[in-house]
Amino acid sequence: MKVAPFIKAIRSYNNINGNTIEHHLVHTGQHYDDRMSKAFFEQLEIPEADINLGIGSGTHAEQVGYTMIEFEKVLKELKPDWVVVVGDVNAILACSVTAKKEHILCCHIEAGLRSGDLKMPEEINRLVADRISDLLLTPDQISTENLKKEGIPDHKITFTGNIMIDTLENNRAKAENLSVADILQKNSVKGLTKNLSGISDNIKYALMTLHRPSNVDHRDVLQPIVRFIIDEVCNELPLIWTVHPRTRKMLETYGLLDEISSQRNIIMLEPIGYLEMLKLNMNARVILTDSGGLQEECTVLGTPCLTLRWNTERPVTLKEHGGASVLVGNNIELIRREFFEALLKQRNPVRPMLWDGHAAERCLKAIIEYNNFS
Repeated sequence: MKVAPFIKAIRSYNNINGNTIEHHLVHTGQHYDDRMSKAFFEQLEIPEADINLGIGSGTHAEQVGYTMIEFEKVLKELKPDWVVVVGDVNAILACSVTAKKEHILCCHIEAGLRSGDLKMPEEINRLVADRISDLLLTPDQISTENLKKEGIPDHKITFTGNIMIDTLENNRAKAENLSVADILQKNSVKGLTKNLSGISDNIKYALMTLHRPSNVDHRDVLQPIVRFIIDEVCNELPLIWTVHPRTRKMLETYGLLDEISSQRNIIMLEPIGYLEMLKLNMNARVILTDSGGLQEECTVLGTPCLTLRWNTERPVTLKEHGGASVLVGNNIELIRREFFEALLKQRNPVRPMLWDGHAAERCLKAIIEYNNFS
């Protein structure tokens, strides 16, 4: 979702200036499930990766280690001028470290995000990549200030805006043309969702995604959330729940899946593509999620968002900063209060500075114009 607009920007630049930028797309294979990777490549018109490292699953240490081993071979063969890493997954830690050990310039797109929670693997990835990268491209002004407070010199930082919003704007029309009813019919979890024959595109619904270990790995946290969904949310309106493989496994482990599947007002979906999720977000009355990307999209779309986390690396999306999201953690009383408040709200789309659909162009410009101060 974040690399697609960057590749598009390179294509546009080359069309105007001749093929002056040669780029190679390296897919680590960290997201190895076809429904969660291949569909995104196809929908977002990302070209097939030039190189697929095929890392797949494993512990954090295994993913980072195997990626470094394989990516080092790529760098020794290609000898690029730049390595560009995007986001906060294990690959950006592995590839930024490997690039610097090979004395290759490194650029981090989506730099400066901070949750302050060192228990999050993504926070470690962000801190390391930002510390050693040569060029840090920030999505918002809060992220820029984070880097400055950490002592990063100004010449390494460029405020470019949020590249995720480029993807949203590039695909908004496609998503709007989708049918909610078709999405539900085609992606419902077989055996876990009741009859969908009465579903229409005019359905009013809540939307939920849940995947973080802090929410799904412990029975005493996951079970009260499920109880709240069944006893209270579903009394107000249907819930569409896109079920992450990790969450589904834990629901089975704790014996919660059968009770969920017996509810006529819960629609369980397999992991879905970007366009389908964007469409569901556009039409949802409220979203309950622990996803960072959805917080950002809800801000631009105006969808009330209950973020089931105690912290966020994207504070610009919070209500106190003008966004659409509120942190509720896994406290049921807080979730209840904010859920019923959200049902009374009208959509209020907000667009933070430079969240305008042109961040990728600014990212590419910053790389091209970079001066090496070392």
